[in-house]
Amino acid sequence: MDIRFLQSLVAVVEARSIAGAARREKLTAAAVSQRIQALERELGCALLVRSAHAARPTPACLALLPRARRLIGEAALLRDDVAGGELSGELRVGAISTMLTGLLPEALDALGRTAPQLRLQLVPGSSLQLYEMLSHGGLDAAILVEPPFALPKGLEAHLLRVEPLVLLAREEVAPADVAAAILEAPFIRYDAGSWGGRLAAEYLATHGLFPDVRCDLDALETIQLLVARGMGRALVPLWPGLGGEGVHLCPVPDGAPYARRIVALHPALPPRARAIAALLEALPKGV
Repeated sequence: MDIRFLQSLVAVVEARSIAGAARREKLTAAAVSQRIQALERELGCALLVRSAHAARPTPACLALLPRARRLIGEAALLRDDVAGGELSGELRVGAISTMLTGLLPEALDALGRTAPQLRLQLVPGSSLQLYEMLSHGGLDAAILVEPPFALPKGLEAHLLRVEPLVLLAREEVAPADVAAAILEAPFIRYDAGSWGGRLAAEYLATHGLFPDVRCDLDALETIQLLVARGMGRALVPLWPGLGGEGVHLCPVPDGAPYARRIVALHPALPPRARAIAALLEALPKGV
């Protein structure tokens, strides 16, 4: 059985489509389909339920995914075993969008110098999506908002950043005027269903602020763009790179308890411990 075929199957399950898996694997959709069909012939069962633009795993596929992921991981470790002590192979790292642009470029630059043979496969997603992928063995590490619950013993977290709340507006706002500014203009709300957005929602509720919500978004870069275009104000965490032409940042009074905490999450006993250690060392810290 070709490990690459198992990799393509896992990619289809995670991307929820053959086209999405093909983009991630840098293959054609036809090549990915052929790999899945070869696995289905070899295993004697259907692995995917296909529709026009999506693919979902069958019960048989779900049953074999944990072992498939372990086999893929072990195959990666084989490359480490013959690398003569130098870090090599691939490390799958998930990251929320603001960290993909805010922290990962510097980390990639540092790893390029200290571990040039180690390649990162970067997987974007929300904090919840990345947490679930990591929990099921689909990622080696994830950079996300600290989960709002106690971590299981099998996972370990390293604090990277603490991001205080700021008011995002087109004009300058004094800290003493933040509450009035939130209420007097349309408000673009950081989606309270996200792990980061719930902190902003808690701040508003605790301070009795009920703004005129124009829309809800779990996309901080888009929120900044809308504010810059004069479509409203927003309460957001101070992520790396926030600010620029068309927006002003105002510190939020009494906002410390509602700061967004960014962590690097990985298995407590990672199969590639040295590679994880190199990644953690390369990641910039801004606590």
